[in-house]
Amino acid sequence: MSLLEIRNLKKYFPVGSGLFSRRTGEVKAVDGVSLTVEEGETLGLVGESGCGKSTLGRSILRLIEPTEGEVFFQGTNLLSLSQRGIRDMRRQMQIIFQDPYASLNPRMRVGETVGEGLEIHKLATGKKKRDRVMELLNQVGLREEHYDRYPHEFSGGQRQRIGIARALAVNPKFIVADEPVSSLDVSIQAQIINLMQELQEKMHLTYFFISHDLRVVEHISHRVAIMYLGKIVEIARSETIYQDAKHPYTRALLSAVPIPDPQRKKERIILQGDVPSPVHPPPGCSFHPRCSYREHICDKVEPKLEFSGDAHGVSCHVFGPGKRV
Repeated sequence: MSLLEIRNLKKYFPVGSGLFSRRTGEVKAVDGVSLTVEEGETLGLVGESGCGKSTLGRSILRLIEPTEGEVFFQGTNLLSLSQRGIRDMRRQMQIIFQDPYASLNPRMRVGETVGEGLEIHKLATGKKKRDRVMELLNQVGLREEHYDRYPHEFSGGQRQRIGIARALAVNPKFIVADEPVSSLDVSIQAQIINLMQELQEKMHLTYFFISHDLRVVEHISHRVAIMYLGKIVEIARSETIYQDAKHPYTRALLSAVPIPDPQRKKERIILQGDVPSPVHPPPGCSFHPRCSYREHICDKVEPKLEFSGDAHGVSCHVFGPGKRV
């Protein structure tokens, strides 16, 4: 059994207009996502800004209430739990937020921030809590003297280390990492990614790693899922995605990744047009208005995410399993 299983998850946000904000439509931020995350692995989720990645991650934890679907964690349907039940379950499921500057309370010292979860879940108080927080600070590369400092006294990379320590405080099994390095310098990004990998091995963690940076995802992920306009269009093992991508959108993303070799040249695939509105997504395949390979069926019939024998899933009428290579 998978650690996490998502079935047909949807999150629609209402759109209103007029004096009384009468509902006139809905933003389909997450539109029927199904996938699994195995224990101990890192599943990378990649896509353009606005495609629904962060909404999916927060819907899994019920930080945002999904519109429809099911989320099973260790066999328990999270969407059927009461608020008390989901609070207890959050001991096992934590999140690292994208912005290390906005995610920490500026009025709370580091020791209070990291130790807050220990008190909420009644895991430790007093000296035991302080000792546990000191241990966590050491684990993420900070010093004990940082315990009584405020967030404004730290750099961006140090603040993200505090965020990681806070997520680890209650000994979770599963962590949603919502673009945890996107706002950091490249050298600091590498340090944080290496830290997360070390912690994963040491604490047997499972990551749902959200990013728009394919270079970062390649380094940390066991499997990679590609998201476009609220849907998963391709999913496979990391090496398969980077060496044998099928979906035209995935190929376009990979063509934009710089190669650190001036002697090698790579053809850049330029997508035409803009990302369609999630309020009024196109019929058929959501990617067909920008796809140079589209066929007549793409305009009318939505492709299903179909898998080949190597667990490589592709949602495409043209390049799906058993079709054009």
